[in-house]
Amino acid sequence: MERAEEFKPDIAILDIGMPELNGLDAARKILKASPQTEVLILTMHQSEEVVAEVLKAGARGYVLKSDADQNLVAAIEALLQHKPFLSSNVTDMILSDYLNGRVDSAGESRSRITTREREIIQLLAEGKSNKEVASALDISTRTVETHRAHIMSKLGSASFSDVVRYAIRNNIVQP
Repeated sequence: MERAEEFKPDIAILDIGMPELNGLDAARKILKASPQTEVLILTMHQSEEVVAEVLKAGARGYVLKSDADQNLVAAIEALLQHKPFLSSNVTDMILSDYLNGRVDSAGESRSRITTREREIIQLLAEGKSNKEVASALDISTRTVETHRAHIMSKLGSASFSDVVRYAIRNNIVQP
């Protein structure tokens, strides 16, 4: 993050699963600090929810690691021209989801967890205490507890370990 703010690169290549701050949140912060930077997500995750979240975060490139040997250079060239790039498998999945009604008319996947809640889940799943999460996000411990309760309520979870399992299954956090 510090280097992106300092150097303002043409392209930032990120993975979804990064410690401390996941790739989605890093993309948002990089784009806030350097709006001209194009963000390319290089990942193994091929799910409609993850793709929708990546696009909402502002990334304009999405390449599956399994396709990197065929698509990485093309993705970088497209982004350097400020054109979006998605692996063909991802494009096929998005089109299929749209045609089968799994994506709404605005092109968004149905998602229930907010960005802040995702940050909190990530940090708590890494074993941080409520106090440590509050410090990392510059919010109060009470706010973390409130978010935690809202997350559990939204997901109908009886315990936070259920939330972590949901987050892992839906590629919100890495195990």
